[in-house]
Amino acid sequence: MKLSVIILNYNVRYFLELCLKSVQAAIVNIEAEIIVIDNNSEDDSCAMVKSVFPEVKLIENKENFGFSKGNNIGVAEAKGEYLCILNPDTVVAEDTFTKLLTFSNGKDNIGALGCKLINGVGAFLPESKRNIPYVKAAFKKLLGNSSKYYANHLSEQQTGEIDILVGAFMFLKKTVYDSVGGFDEDYFMYGEDIDLSYKILKAGYQNHYFGDATVIHFKGESTLRDKQYARRFYGAMQIFYKKHFKKHLIFDMLVWIGIRVVYLFRKVKRDATTSVLQYAFISNTINKKLEAILPKKVLLSDAVTNFEPNTELILDANFLSYKAIIQILDANSSSRQWTYKILPHDSNFILGSDTTISRGEIIQF
Repeated sequence: MKLSVIILNYNVRYFLELCLKSVQAAIVNIEAEIIVIDNNSEDDSCAMVKSVFPEVKLIENKENFGFSKGNNIGVAEAKGEYLCILNPDTVVAEDTFTKLLTFSNGKDNIGALGCKLINGVGAFLPESKRNIPYVKAAFKKLLGNSSKYYANHLSEQQTGEIDILVGAFMFLKKTVYDSVGGFDEDYFMYGEDIDLSYKILKAGYQNHYFGDATVIHFKGESTLRDKQYARRFYGAMQIFYKKHFKKHLIFDMLVWIGIRVVYLFRKVKRDATTSVLQYAFISNTINKKLEAILPKKVLLSDAVTNFEPNTELILDANFLSYKAIIQILDANSSSRQWTYKILPHDSNFILGSDTTISRGEIIQF
């Protein structure tokens, strides 16, 4: 088998359904399997997978093991030569995996591959390509200067060598994953992708950013949403520094104190909210059930044209390919005049995210 797509899920049933439908479309011509590991979700994620995707291998954990252990459980069952570690709140294009397999072919020292990630309004997510978070760069990042934290030697569209990838999308050979011991289970959430990327580098492989493939990641850039998030994130950074950059005790104390207190003074920049003036249904027909529950006027268009500002585009995957949907968000990201919802193929809900600090909104009909 060529590819195993590993998706760890926790309480994101509708995003998981959209993700799985995009992945299914992307593996049509690849000998591949999809493995979903559920970390004891309280919603009906597992029932949905069993009903809608009976061909998907579902592993139901009886407790929330966290990101690292959950993914390791899935990889242990994988039969593919290649792995794609994929978040459930992502949307891939039909040619995403084909492009990455072609790029990887014949490259002996290739480590993990990442791609261009955009959020729910099409904005590029800079964590798609990062440098090793040495202490100086990490501190500057905490204070708002990320010039050394992100891999700015490559543009969003370029392809080339980088150090650190994000766990929302990591593509690599299973032999590479196994040779470095997979995700370190000392990390429960956050930091495990930095650790895995760095272990791959230390093992003599080279990680790459592949700018010719774009994937939607609804969660958006990791933002300090609350104290719990901050404690987990900077706690993970403590583990990383302790494992890989042991320093003088006094220096370590300064690092730990700084990590613990910076979040108390950092302000979360929240996106401005806009009210939707009208909806544009990008399809060849309007879904009458959906139209009936929308509070504003609905236009029908089979292409993206010059809609008024504050129009919400409903992108119909029964009409558009997932690649076309991704391209629409990507192409119009600079204007920021529209918001988006996606109607997955053969589904009774739409979803999307209008901000960079929340996973998004779901509307059932």
